[in-house]
Amino acid sequence: MLLVAYSGVILLASLVGGRLSEYGAMTHTRTQLVMSLVAGFLLGVALFHLLPHSLAWIPGPDAIDMAMLWAVLGMVAMIVLLRAFPFHQHDFSAEAYSRDRDDRADRHGLAGIALGLSLHAVTEGIALGASVRVSLTQEGVLPGLGVCLAILLHKPLDAFSITAMMKHRGKGRRARFVANLGYAVICPLAAVVSYFGAGMLDAAAQGPALGYGLAFATGAFLCIALSDLLPEVHFHSHDRGKLLLALLVGTGLAYTLYFVEGSASHMHQ
Repeated sequence: MLLVAYSGVILLASLVGGRLSEYGAMTHTRTQLVMSLVAGFLLGVALFHLLPHSLAWIPGPDAIDMAMLWAVLGMVAMIVLLRAFPFHQHDFSAEAYSRDRDDRADRHGLAGIALGLSLHAVTEGIALGASVRVSLTQEGVLPGLGVCLAILLHKPLDAFSITAMMKHRGKGRRARFVANLGYAVICPLAAVVSYFGAGMLDAAAQGPALGYGLAFATGAFLCIALSDLLPEVHFHSHDRGKLLLALLVGTGLAYTLYFVEGSASHMHQ
């Protein structure tokens, strides 16, 4: 039931994010502030939540080595997706289009961009389902809350990217609505499949499928966060203080949630 609740909230957030493009694009500074906050939270969730859970679930003396291997695989997989389908474009402000920027996304078909974002959503769903199942061993805390919040904050940006790109290319409202709805259901479906599928794999093979999946998601989340942060850090110098503060707030929120979860878990042991 908790996973259903998480999935419903994420689906609603995705639909709302997609609808925002109907009311125009955000300014460049506001977009970057939101992205910095969300990226900081993603970084924190990846390292404070996903990675520790994966290490706890992978048995044996080589647990750290295996977790790092799967984390690198997750990061490389996301980099390959970004190279093949440059879908991770959130800034559709007038300032973004007035600057000389890499327009690879404009040279790719919408189908390719949609495929890249869909695979991205599947990765998030896998992380959510696996984290909820793993965290069920902790009493007194909401299982998978950190991962759910990370997806919840990031999902509207991705949905906005899809509908804003379609609007930019002249697609009608009906087509944008169908695409927005289709994208919104991918993460919840992947979460449900991950929740039950990983459990069956572990039960059948006595293997650490959940641990590997969480480590893979760690690398994917790190790549997603850094792909939002690094271009702005390297190529623009405006609002440094505001953007740095937003990053620190996002990371601090993730650590605060980690601290609260850890304290609640120790109290119930």
